[in-house]
Amino acid sequence: MSLENDIKINQLLKNWPAGVVCLTSWLTANHYSNQLLDKYKKSKWLDSIGSGAMIRSGDKVSYEGGVYALQEQLRMNIHPAAKTALAFLGKAHYLELQQSKAVLMGGEGEKLPAWFKKYDWGLDVQYHKSSFLPSDLGLVDVELKTFSIKVSGAARALMECLYLAPEKQDLFECYEIMESLTNLRPKALQELLENCSSVKVNRLFLYMAEKAGHAWFKHINLDSVKLGKGKRQIVSDGVYVTKYQITVPKELEKN
Repeated sequence: MSLENDIKINQLLKNWPAGVVCLTSWLTANHYSNQLLDKYKKSKWLDSIGSGAMIRSGDKVSYEGGVYALQEQLRMNIHPAAKTALAFLGKAHYLELQQSKAVLMGGEGEKLPAWFKKYDWGLDVQYHKSSFLPSDLGLVDVELKTFSIKVSGAARALMECLYLAPEKQDLFECYEIMESLTNLRPKALQELLENCSSVKVNRLFLYMAEKAGHAWFKHINLDSVKLGKGKRQIVSDGVYVTKYQITVPKELEKN
């Protein structure tokens, strides 16, 4: 390769965090032509992991490195969510001893690119699209070894668990998570609850928070939270909670 190309590949590798995916669309927008990228691949500087996605040759990437590309290069709001986010925050150590799956969530119109879905990340990646919360609300930055990504903060993560319950998430486990969330900030939580469009999530969240006896619960203005009207049967053959008009598992209400 020419001296100019040598300089460009050196600059690229210097600024390319280890363990992350880099997208062809982002590279071409930053003045790396497809022809030049082909030369880099032939020279064993870069490897393709799918259409439009590359890694540094010999690099090992995890799904977090793929999420980095989605967030930083495609400006998507897809993020580790629910119990996966709680694990990042150190609040799910008692839930899973070994990570076998990762839960991602994104906005209603956001799709995982084909390269992300087809690549073998070494675990089961489950993606859910939803607009029950604003896609950019309640996220926090998590520092990994060489890069950072946005994941759901603790309150949003629990709300995502409740959104997936009871079909894809156990409700009693949700309550165990709620019990651990002793230090939520009422102002930030109020914003999440007011912007949550899911009546089921809001009712379950408030029911569990009150049941857990958290000090921050008394600072929540319930009048501003969408609680809807009428009964909601969350599970069959459960116990009816009059205050929140929901039917919950018997073992949860007895706890």
